Amino acid sequence: MTQPDFKGAGTKDDPWVLKTPPLTSEYTLYKDESHNPPILVCTVGTTVLHYDLRCIEDLHKMLKEHGDWIELGSADEQKEPKDGTVEAWGRSPSNPIGGWYGLKKGLRGRFGMYIPPLLEGLGLAELEHNARNNRMRAK
Repeated sequence: MTQPDFKGAGTKDDPWVLKTPPLTSEYTLYKDESHNPPILVCTVGTTVLHYDLRCIEDLHKMLKEHGDWIELGSADEQKEPKDGTVEAWGRSPSNPIGGWYGLKKGLRGRFGMYIPPLLEGLGLAELEHNARNNRMRAK
């Protein structure tokens, strides 16, 4: 199963409309390249998160190098993510930017919840859509 009804141009006026991996919640993402560094703006209800735009390319590269399914492991910033997950990689000092892809202090987590569906929608990855413990891999 892929992102249902993936649509949008990824701009502020026409954001990507996505669903979380379990397909239970809808949210939007768009690119804002006027920031330094350029960011993805993620809106979930009234909450607005920011992620470094590089995360799309960097996560896809990591998935290709990993070569197999990897758990998403989504967690809030205040919680320690499970080792070996997309979430852990998204905040690891050994990733290409040397730390958090999430940029808003206090809201830097949930990388493993909101970025994988975008890679799926863009055709860069496969994503599971179970109620919990979803995984992804590069296409």
